[in-house]
Amino acid sequence: MGDFKFAREKMADVLSGLGEYQVLAPLVTGDVVRFREVEESEVPVGERGRYANSVVPPKELMFPQTETLFRYRLGDTDIDVSEPAGDTGRVVLGIRPCDAQAFAIIDKLFGWDYPDPYYQKRRENTTLVGLACGDPGSNCFCTSVGGGPASEEYLDAIMYDLDDKFYLKTITDKGEELARALSGVLEEAGDAEKKAAEKQADEATSKIGRSIDTEGIPEKLPSLYGHPFWEQFSDRCLGCGICTYLCPTCHCFDIQDEMEQFDGRRARMWDTCMFKEYSLHASGHNPRPTRKERTRNRISHKYSYFPENFGVIACVGCGRCINYCPVNIDILDILTKSREAEVKEEKPA
Repeated sequence: MGDFKFAREKMADVLSGLGEYQVLAPLVTGDVVRFREVEESEVPVGERGRYANSVVPPKELMFPQTETLFRYRLGDTDIDVSEPAGDTGRVVLGIRPCDAQAFAIIDKLFGWDYPDPYYQKRRENTTLVGLACGDPGSNCFCTSVGGGPASEEYLDAIMYDLDDKFYLKTITDKGEELARALSGVLEEAGDAEKKAAEKQADEATSKIGRSIDTEGIPEKLPSLYGHPFWEQFSDRCLGCGICTYLCPTCHCFDIQDEMEQFDGRRARMWDTCMFKEYSLHASGHNPRPTRKERTRNRISHKYSYFPENFGVIACVGCGRCINYCPVNIDILDILTKSREAEVKEEKPA
């Protein structure tokens, strides 16, 4: 695959060269950084030292917060199936490697027993161009869960911010196709750019100050099902769900039918297992009646149930759930305590 470079001031030319694509990038929306379509004269954020990661993960580009599945009309037998957005080529420009890894994880769920056509179509028509981390966030721990500040494994191409220029490395055929579209802007990169990128990746990796040894955690968590240590964290939890809504691998959703006079739609929207209503049965029974059970389920799902079903931990170490928890619940603290918790075998009666 190819190695290219372009000057920082040519970012507008890069965006112009991608005119055949829908370009989605991290942009300041209100007071937060969020991925959305780049409009004319806008420049994506991403300079080193100013930006660690978007607040809202780019999972919403493949799995929207709310989407219409189909529409119908009272009395009619036909339904109007909604075409998924992104049926033309899309480029996600500036995605962090951890968020790209998250797509690879939830691919397993949305392509499981019955492939989800809405997710799959967006995924197939999207090229992921990563932006290597120069300065990881204070709560990043991607190296503990199979990632890294400059991991290339789940990307089609990756960029490195080298101050006055960007180094672009293509990784897949999709990445090569994108480079051809930018042939009028890109120049061939030399050893200087490659060495600078390698140095930045090494330095960024050394800056990651948090970690967790996940060895044995998926196997141990089921034995802590009734353990009181969960209460250390659930007693503080507000049940707001921010840890799941801002998690790039959480994928819980609800489906509702909505009517307005004679017209209706079936819509899918994000939901969270941290809400009491999520597990409430029609009978009135709730198998997770308190925040203790819901906290246990959230951690066990990511670090035990998902690995059991799909062979991978459903966490990429982005740190968002730590950064934005209003009561400072720390998933690494929970995992550490789970390793230390003593499992007491019940004696037969």
